[in-house]
Amino acid sequence: MPNLNLISEYKSFGGKLGFYSHPSSTCNGEMRFAVYQPPQATQQPVPILYFLSGLTCTEENFMVKAGAQRYAAEYGLMLVVPDTSPRNTGIPGEDDDWDFGTGAGFYVDATEEPWDQHYQMYSYIVQELPALITANFPTQPERQGIFGHSMGGHGALVCAMKNPELYKSVSAFAPITAPMRCPWGQKAFSRYLGSNQESWRAYDASELVKQVGYHSPIFIDQGTADKFLVEQLLPEVFEQACADVNQPLNLRYQEGYDHSFYFIASFIEDHMRHHAIAL
Repeated sequence: MPNLNLISEYKSFGGKLGFYSHPSSTCNGEMRFAVYQPPQATQQPVPILYFLSGLTCTEENFMVKAGAQRYAAEYGLMLVVPDTSPRNTGIPGEDDDWDFGTGAGFYVDATEEPWDQHYQMYSYIVQELPALITANFPTQPERQGIFGHSMGGHGALVCAMKNPELYKSVSAFAPITAPMRCPWGQKAFSRYLGSNQESWRAYDASELVKQVGYHSPIFIDQGTADKFLVEQLLPEVFEQACADVNQPLNLRYQEGYDHSFYFIASFIEDHMRHHAIAL
């Protein structure tokens, strides 16, 4: 595999879990990702399901904590989990905040200096990474789905709606659905994208759904005991936007669940099934 460095590999549910690094031309530095190849991949190419992680996460958290490999093996899906940002770029202050910079790429293409030199996560997710995966693994590139958690739920919704031909299905756990209206989004967007809020709209799911919609039902799980629900996640804003344009949405409020991987692991099977049916 040219330009692909295998860091570690583990057998899991009859398949193979690998952690990789590679030089990224998009992000202008080394990027990491994880791939779970289900047992079916030794016989034939399989569909691909991308998972975008939340703030502070790496390519590891989801693979370790979500319990997704069991269902990926059952349904014959390849799981791909990228890192959440470029790292060690040398940009001053990149490690100062947990909700901006390292571990907080927000899946946007930064236009402001100095972030624009490395923080091109949107293009990385929808262009460079899929090309790398299809070149190096036994996949069916015409059958891809995407989902994510929190910041990654925001990323999944945005990537799917902006690239409906690339992604056959989308779902999210506790996504940041209206980043233009919440502190996390306002902080990140103002620094990555600048002060002109018109440019923010392209990365706001509640704005995008009214502009472009999506060809399939959108599936979201949200815990009612999530401490970020009221201030940061704003699912009611997205729900209203979907209703305004008749976008099919399955938004489930899960009583007593919080923002953690305990929540994700509790409902991961439903999400894997949602994508398996579409793919």
